[in-house]
Amino acid sequence: MIKWRKYNGAIIPDIPPHINADTNDLEIKIKENKVYFARWTTDFDSRTKENFWYVICDNKSELSDYSKNTRSKINRGLKQCEVRIIDKKTIVELGYEVYSSAFENYETYLKAKSKKEFVSQIEETQSDWEFWGVFYNGKMIAYSKNKLIDNYCEYASLKFEPDFLRYYSSYALFYTMNTYYLNEKNFKYVNNGARSISHSTNIQDLLIQKFLFRQAYCKLHILYTPTVKILVDVLFPFRHLLKMLSFLSLIRINTLLKINILLKQEEMSRQVVQN
Repeated sequence: MIKWRKYNGAIIPDIPPHINADTNDLEIKIKENKVYFARWTTDFDSRTKENFWYVICDNKSELSDYSKNTRSKINRGLKQCEVRIIDKKTIVELGYEVYSSAFENYETYLKAKSKKEFVSQIEETQSDWEFWGVFYNGKMIAYSKNKLIDNYCEYASLKFEPDFLRYYSSYALFYTMNTYYLNEKNFKYVNNGARSISHSTNIQDLLIQKFLFRQAYCKLHILYTPTVKILVDVLFPFRHLLKMLSFLSLIRINTLLKINILLKQEEMSRQVVQN
């Protein structure tokens, strides 16, 4: 049975994107979970260019396959940092400082988790999760929380302390994890998640430009509660104006940011890409 999980006021399938979600009784699931909508995708890795995608890597690679500049940064990262699989206890003890430092740099309406919430979430993870840590002189400066299902891995949560990025912690981590999962474990692919909607991120651009990741296009589907559906339909024609108001900060910014994200998501599901 395919499970759904809560995510930022919605429910999404708790499965790899190449597996089709069971969308039966979605209205009931939305009501039971007390969320505003359900979101799922179909036609994973479509040859047709779409407005929604996952950022994946499905090719084994050696150090020589990367550009000269990327190879240099990988080598410097590996020389200066230690990258290794860590246990749950380590990330509970050392991970929150990394998480909070990284979150401060996000441009998002979302609120950072408290240390208690962070620890609770880590402790509740099951055996199908794996953790990686990056250390500089014994200090944890980055981590990755990875979801494993059969021969698939999602880099579900990546956090880097901004002050230590100059030691190329991201290059060392991505190179080491890709080599481990794709080359050594022969996984089908690794996934850094879907196109970001709620906040800007440079990680996916880095992966595509430097680490041979690519956009796996798919179709985005959304089912709203009746009230939210009316709100989206009424406001959708004014989305560009609302985006401008958000930029000018003329009304309560958190509420407007949430509305703009909702409308941006709706636009992704409606638009037809011109090739």
